[in-house]
Amino acid sequence: MTYDELVATIQSYTENQFPTTYLADGSGVTSTTQINTFIKQAEQRIFNTIQFPSLRRNVTGTTTINNKYLSCPSDFLAVYSMAVIDGVGSYEYLLNKDVNFIRQAYPVPTDTAIPKYYALFGPTTTSGGSPTITNELSFILGPTPDAAYSVELHYFYYPTSIVDSGDGHTWLGDNFDSVLLYGSLVEAYTFMKGEADLMALYDGKYKEALALAKRLGDGMERQDAYRSGQYRQAVT
Repeated sequence: MTYDELVATIQSYTENQFPTTYLADGSGVTSTTQINTFIKQAEQRIFNTIQFPSLRRNVTGTTTINNKYLSCPSDFLAVYSMAVIDGVGSYEYLLNKDVNFIRQAYPVPTDTAIPKYYALFGPTTTSGGSPTITNELSFILGPTPDAAYSVELHYFYYPTSIVDSGDGHTWLGDNFDSVLLYGSLVEAYTFMKGEADLMALYDGKYKEALALAKRLGDGMERQDAYRSGQYRQAVT
């Protein structure tokens, strides 16, 4: 389903063209803005509910000596794995821990070594000994790096919205258009303060489509390999 098809279907299902509405200050919210908001809210809810294997990517970075923080990518949604790469290319995967664990285990910032643990931290990073506030999340490492190590982050990301895709296509719209449609309808009917029976109907359809998308999303990625840390026992 393309963007134009999605917009037309939302208008058809709701029997509403969503004419421009005017706020108390006299400014107007156009039909396009209203529908785009419904769609983006639905996308955000979907991606925060399901972590699709197809929406993962890798980035590499480098730690800074005596700095226990790493910045997150701007499109970061959730972490899949993090590894330190040594000089010969070997991967040492870090264990995901709570921030409090790392702070208690390594209370002295000057206790440095190759990192073993990481945790998702708030939007505060440290640079040059003084805290710098950013709009992005960051990772805290334990222990504090004693050298400039290469780090590979494998993570789930927020894809570009179908509203902003340019060609009207996205992975979600092409593969799971039903969950995107019904999610948008739930948002639209909430805005419209629609009838309770229709709201319940679309919410039920959305949840059914969401469950199906989760099952199919996992199944599409299945292969004869290690998956999500699963242990494989040899067949004898």
